[in-house]
Amino acid sequence: MTLSTTVPPTEAVILEEEGPESSPRGGSGWGYLGSKLGGAAISLVMVILLGFFAFKILPGDPVARIARERQMSAEQIAQLREQLGLDKPLLQQFWDYLGNVFTLNFGESYVYKTSVSSLIGQYFWNTILLTGTSAVIAIALGLWLGQRAGWRHGSMFDRVTSGISLVLWSVPTFWLALLLLMVFGGTLHWFPTGGMTSPDPPGGFADVLDVLSHMVLPVLTMVAVVYAQYVMVMRASVIEEMNADYITTARAKGLRDDLVRTRHVVPNALLPAVTLVFMHIGGLIAGAVTVEAVFSWPGLGKLTFEAISGPDLPLLQGTFVVFSAIIIVMNLLADLVYRQLDPRVRRS
Repeated sequence: MTLSTTVPPTEAVILEEEGPESSPRGGSGWGYLGSKLGGAAISLVMVILLGFFAFKILPGDPVARIARERQMSAEQIAQLREQLGLDKPLLQQFWDYLGNVFTLNFGESYVYKTSVSSLIGQYFWNTILLTGTSAVIAIALGLWLGQRAGWRHGSMFDRVTSGISLVLWSVPTFWLALLLLMVFGGTLHWFPTGGMTSPDPPGGFADVLDVLSHMVLPVLTMVAVVYAQYVMVMRASVIEEMNADYITTARAKGLRDDLVRTRHVVPNALLPAVTLVFMHIGGLIAGAVTVEAVFSWPGLGKLTFEAISGPDLPLLQGTFVVFSAIIIVMNLLADLVYRQLDPRVRRS
């Protein structure tokens, strides 16, 4: 009996005898999970440390800015520093910061005069709506175009799709956002130029349509700069799978090209894209700062932009920890899901 040397994970039949030799070389699943959770915990701790010390060296004094806006006296400035805890030694501020972070209390915003945690909770779902919609469209469009381009590599469709993808991949996000804003919002007046709703919401189902119209330009911007990565990764994976021995065998059995592509090539080519999907979901949320700032979308990205211009240290630290935690969790999920999908990783 002759077995092909190249066996795809979704088609593999693992023939092994019972006994000590049959256990995966990589150890138990619990050990793998523990190592990944430990790595994620270490990364989160480093983020928390960086979130304090990195922002302490930012130029600008938040108390001085508040004093200029309110025309405060020297005594009032000293009282404000004491109230904000900025008169304490740096080490004491750090211990207070740690205690607050681990209780999900990021303090009070200097600008909004309210709890940072409540602000994050209020604006978080707006960011999820924007980035979630963008992610779904970008993933579906990128993977579909990528598998078609890879299957027909060298064709006119492949060259056009790859060329457009590479151009959009290289375009700076803020530049594309400003271009779409000026053309479709300012010149043509097809879509609103900013915000999430109109000043006078129409009410009822029209509110939904109003929000959707405000989402078009920011979603289009985020999709345009993200989907290209899925196109190129999926295309390369499909081309690699097409050269595998099991594809030659499937064709030799008389299977139609459409069945070979949908049943054999695409499922196996999707594996490298799984990790990319999870990693980019976290990165897409964190990368919403530019898009939300340009389109004045009321989300965490806009909060972060305003916090930097302050500087509003509690708000900046809170959004930084949240964004970083999302990326860490998405990377952890990518590792765990990929291990479940690909038996070669479980046995490595």
